[in-house]
This record gives sequence, C-alpha cells and structure tokens, in this order.
Amino acid sequence: MIVTTAIGTFIILIVIGIVVGLVFNRYGRSWLGRQVAGATGAGDITYALVGIAGSFMGFHIGVILGLLPSILLYVAAILGAAVTLWLWRGR
Repeated sequence: MIVTTAIGTFIILIVIGIVVGLVFNRYGRSWLGRQVAGATGAGDITYALVGIAGSFMGFHIGVILGLLPSILLYVAAILGAAVTLWLWRGR
C-alpha cells in the first residue's frame, strides 16, 4: 500500500512540475522572449525539468511545515514549482 502511494505521489509531482513548467514557458513570456529562449536552448524541456525540481521542493517543504491533507501538499508543490521557475528566470 505504501509503495503504490509513493509511486503515485512521485508521478503526480512529475506531472505538476511539467505542467507548471510548460505554462511558464508558453504563457509567462512575450513572443520575442520565447524566440530567444528557443535559440538558446532554454525551451520546454528545460522549463519542465526546473518545474519538476520545484514541485519536489514545494512538496517536501509542505511536509516539513506539517500540511497533512494531501491536497495541501499538492498545492505546495504547485507553488514550489511556480516560485522556483519565477526565481530561475531571474526575477
């Protein structure tokens, strides 16, 4: 039971990171910014990987803070991915 829950959480965190990363890449910049990022290689895959890292950090910070209902942990994962991507972009 614990193994299937852990695998499910792992997959959900990866999906959250990918979705938040793609949203930041597609809708978080202007057309010109997307063109420059495509030329430099900071495209969808890079944003997805940074989003995944942020979702894991947000999830585990939520665990440290004691957010026990699992939905709050996933909200923390979304916020962690968004904050990580926002900081990674240099703001």
